[in-house]
Amino acid sequence: MSQQDDADTDGNAERLTFRDDPGSSRSTWIAVVIVLLAVGWFSSGMLGQDDAAAPMTDVATSPVQVAVMTSVAGSVAEVLIVEGQATPERETEVLAEMSGSVVEVPVEKGVTVEAGDVIARLDASGPEARVRRAEAEVERAEREYRNARELVDRGISTLDRLSSASAALAAAEAQLVDAEEALDDTVIRAPFAGRLEELTVNSGEFVASGVSVARIVDNSPLTVRARVAQQSVSRIVTGEAASVTFITGETRTGTVTFVGANADPQTRTFLLEVEVENADASIRSGVSAEIRIETGETKAHFVSPALLALDERGALGLKTVGDDDIVGFHEVDVVKAETDGVWVSGLPDEARIITIGQGFVSGGERVDPRPDSRALPTHDGTEP
Repeated sequence: MSQQDDADTDGNAERLTFRDDPGSSRSTWIAVVIVLLAVGWFSSGMLGQDDAAAPMTDVATSPVQVAVMTSVAGSVAEVLIVEGQATPERETEVLAEMSGSVVEVPVEKGVTVEAGDVIARLDASGPEARVRRAEAEVERAEREYRNARELVDRGISTLDRLSSASAALAAAEAQLVDAEEALDDTVIRAPFAGRLEELTVNSGEFVASGVSVARIVDNSPLTVRARVAQQSVSRIVTGEAASVTFITGETRTGTVTFVGANADPQTRTFLLEVEVENADASIRSGVSAEIRIETGETKAHFVSPALLALDERGALGLKTVGDDDIVGFHEVDVVKAETDGVWVSGLPDEARIITIGQGFVSGGERVDPRPDSRALPTHDGTEP
């Protein structure tokens, strides 16, 4: 293309121009209206905030309503409860005093024997022969002693011969005693009355000296042994009564017969023994038992276990309301438990205990206490 053509083209070019679009200003007005509405809405919310917050502030500051029960402390026996085990009054292994063959076993395992009853007999032929020989030796020694004495009396013998004859007689008599004891040892007897819990020999067997042939257990009376904590042992006195409940269901009254004076080095507890009569042998040794000993009286409140709570440290206690309507938490100790409630110590003599709503309030908080209109059981289970 020539330069002339280019010039003509540039001269004839139409200049571009921009005009206002009538619809372009509509979006601007819409945006302005939206901003004004938003400002108005926020302003109305700020202005009405005080009126709306006022009732909520009133609700937050209103004390929580709780139900309370006025409780007055009463006297109750302090009871020490420990777990123990029944043990026999006596228990022993019956040993063979000599070796020999068993020729008779007149009893059976499980029977009750009396002191001196025969449990087994050993072959006595050897001991009987030794007894006869010892008896003959004693007779000979007695003759020699009489002869020596007569000679001394007539003056034809010396005192030395008499002394020698006397020593020989004493030795013969000692041998006879040993032989008779050996013969007696062929009969194995019960050392005391009790139940034949074990019997380990039969006729025809050979037993060695010192071997156990039976075990006898005396369950009348029973001795219940338990361990008592060091902070409680000073409250127990020998000779006082104790109630013993066995795991089998029987309950017996016993007597404290022993309180240890030296603590176990491992557990720091003291041995306690309670004797319980068991003439009918209905309670077997080895069963578990619970010992209850009244150790005095104290003041306590009777409450439902459901009212007990734990604080942030895990201490057991009750929530009460003071005269200023402020909640307090009192740590308590369970003194005694009954079927319908527990006796607790640690509260004032008279206290207003929270019975409803205790889970929604904390110590130091002001509450609106209302009397609990429900009929609450008393300590003996009757309705007030």
